[in-house]
Amino acid sequence: MTEARLRRERRALALSFLVQGAAFALLVTRIPAVRQQYGIPDALLPAYLAGVPVLAGLGSAATGALVARVPAPTVLRWAQPVVLLALAGIGAGGQAWHLGVALAVFGLAVGALDASMNMLGVSLQREYGRSIMLGFHAAYSLGGVAGAALAWGGARLGLPLGHFHPPLALPLLALVLLAGPRGTTGRDTGHRDAGHQGAGHRDGPDGRRVAGRVLLPLCLVMAFAYIGDATVSNWSATYLQDVLGGSEALATLPYSAYTATTLLGRAVGDLAVRRYGAVAVVRGGVLLASGGFAAVAAAPGPWTAIAGFTVLGLGLSVVVPQTFAAAGRHAAGHGHRAADAAVARLNVFTYAGVLVGSPLVGALGEAWSPRWAMALPPVLLLAALPYAGSFAGHTDRYGGGHERPRTVDVG
Repeated sequence: MTEARLRRERRALALSFLVQGAAFALLVTRIPAVRQQYGIPDALLPAYLAGVPVLAGLGSAATGALVARVPAPTVLRWAQPVVLLALAGIGAGGQAWHLGVALAVFGLAVGALDASMNMLGVSLQREYGRSIMLGFHAAYSLGGVAGAALAWGGARLGLPLGHFHPPLALPLLALVLLAGPRGTTGRDTGHRDAGHQGAGHRDGPDGRRVAGRVLLPLCLVMAFAYIGDATVSNWSATYLQDVLGGSEALATLPYSAYTATTLLGRAVGDLAVRRYGAVAVVRGGVLLASGGFAAVAAAPGPWTAIAGFTVLGLGLSVVVPQTFAAAGRHAAGHGHRAADAAVARLNVFTYAGVLVGSPLVGALGEAWSPRWAMALPPVLLLAALPYAGSFAGHTDRYGGGHERPRTVDVG
């Protein structure tokens, strides 16, 4: 793959991550407005929220099998418009069943989109021969900051969802439809590494079994990280508004602060990994995230909680991209098919974390105390520390010395 095509595809994939971050933020930061528009009781809200990760996990698992026949770039180009149309549908509906259908479509499409984006990120990182996954996830965080800022403005203006989600989702849809064909985020599927032609580096059952053995610790870390992330996404606004007495506009700020520091951490994350190593960075991130959650649980008022969410974002920022990178590094010697299967399997555990964490925090808050519910994620995050050694490799460069040969574009 030529240098010019690598750069073009990197930009196109970063755009997909950015748009997805914005779309997700536009949804989760207006959950109180969604609840109000559809008249969803607090007791039923966790059930609606839980349906999204269940279907997203199914979508991701299906994508892992689908990409053996359909190229991952094609999956991405179909899934992202569906996500944006579903977001518009959430804002345009008026009855509970409308919300159920829109969230179901959103969940299935998000699973396919997340899996295909990370598959392509791992593949491009392998082509580059150096870590770039943090950059893609930084683009996602940047989109989240922009989406949360727009949500804050919509809440301040008192815009109903019908005047908020469709007018924002449709321009994003036009953007990805125009940019997708121009910057095809593809990969040279017919290309083989010069050093990976041997039997030990072919796609096949052996490669998938090896990937399965080394993936389990990474899957657990991913699930624990997303329990924390889902708590912020689904409950930060409600917690600030209902427990700490913040306004609806102020309730959009925790996710904004979280995504802002997530962006900052990912922007400098590659430098930190090169200097201190992935294991130390992941351990430090887990400790910071746990401290941030402790501050949220003990917060006397909304601004202290916002500060806690700020620290939490910085801590969690490196964990998820480094987990995908570690999975790709472990599967690097077995080709695209093994790497895609590893990424899809790992991606399912992001939704497993959401599925377990968000309803559990909601149920504990309802039955016991919202503050004690906020103390659950740091305990689970600390449980990830024994698995940090799984991020160690022969080198912090992607592929452990098995980077693909690169050609120079002379045309």
